[in-house]
Amino acid sequence: MMVENLPVPFDRRVWAEARTLRAAGYEVTVVCPRGKFALEPAEVIDGIQIYRHPLPLEAAGKLAYVVEYGASLFWEFVYAFKVFRATGFDAIHACNPPDVLFVVGAVFKFLFGKKFVFDHHDLNPELFEAKFARRGILWRLLVLLERSTFAVADISIATNESYRRIAVTRGRMPANRVFTVRSGPDLDRARPRPVDEGWRNRRAHMAAYVGVIGEQEGVDLLLRSMDHIVRELGRRDVQLVIVGAGPQLDSVRQLSQNLGLSDYVTFTGRVDDDLLMTILSTADVCVNPDRPNPMNDMSTMNKVMEYMALGKPIVQFDLKEGRVSAQDSSLYARNTDVADFGEKILELVDNPDRRSAMGALGRKRVLSQLSWSHEAPKLLAAYDALFAPETELAPVRRLRGTNE
Repeated sequence: MMVENLPVPFDRRVWAEARTLRAAGYEVTVVCPRGKFALEPAEVIDGIQIYRHPLPLEAAGKLAYVVEYGASLFWEFVYAFKVFRATGFDAIHACNPPDVLFVVGAVFKFLFGKKFVFDHHDLNPELFEAKFARRGILWRLLVLLERSTFAVADISIATNESYRRIAVTRGRMPANRVFTVRSGPDLDRARPRPVDEGWRNRRAHMAAYVGVIGEQEGVDLLLRSMDHIVRELGRRDVQLVIVGAGPQLDSVRQLSQNLGLSDYVTFTGRVDDDLLMTILSTADVCVNPDRPNPMNDMSTMNKVMEYMALGKPIVQFDLKEGRVSAQDSSLYARNTDVADFGEKILELVDNPDRRSAMGALGRKRVLSQLSWSHEAPKLLAAYDALFAPETELAPVRRLRGTNE
């Protein structure tokens, strides 16, 4: 398994997939970058060999992305050959972004007869458009790279039905070779922890955000919602805790200071699981301020699933897949309306009964439909199809029809 944008085991989807395959009898090796809390170049966890390569920088501009992705592609090649020589493998399971790992897959597929699995985590053309607010030559190049990835793939794994449609239409992937495996939370990890009132900063109420801090995540919109709560509405009883790191962390910290919110907003950076779950367990409301754009509209956000697993009511903007996931466990603010977003946070913090009812709905939905335990069999069905003879594709198609 190859992943570029997060170290394992902190990429929760990749780690859940790796553990599921290992439990089913596969030998699994993961190649990923190094990062905070994951600096060891090599270690074995739960019987899974992990190799971590250097990452030169966390990209923010176009040139930085070229450097980051080029370096990652080099290291993924190096470690793929290392694993190939040491233990061998039957398949490469590549997770995007970026959509360049098909090059590694193509070398091993066409020279050595190995299978190639594309695990479609992000819509890179839409991600580019969200970051840079334009299309142009680079956008068209990303579409070409995406299409090349699908062309090399023996099977593709989509995180939701929106991504599945992209795979079949823009990616031209045969429909019976695309499997929907949602990013359901692992309930052994995403479970309530004892409340720590210190995170409230002596205030009665608390909202929490967890995730990457980048342009498309809309943390700046969240801060302006807090500014509306504190300055416009005069509420001094709400604390916001923001967990995570990313290329926009410094700029949103500066924005918080400029807005005079330093005492009302706590930035933690990236934290370990226990502290993360403690913070979310302490919160009254959890928020997802993803900026409305085609990528976010079609993407399933892991943070929303984790909020639901912990029984927390949510406030987010009105995006398609956000509604598919959260349904009635969330309130939906008008897109980019920071005042409406802030007022919906207050609507929940001021109504504990409604908070409790919405949180219970979300947790029940995760337990009954969306947790990883419901998705693991779909991943294994996809792998059954990967190694099945071509003549067995018809029953695979029936299995795929039950994925959503």
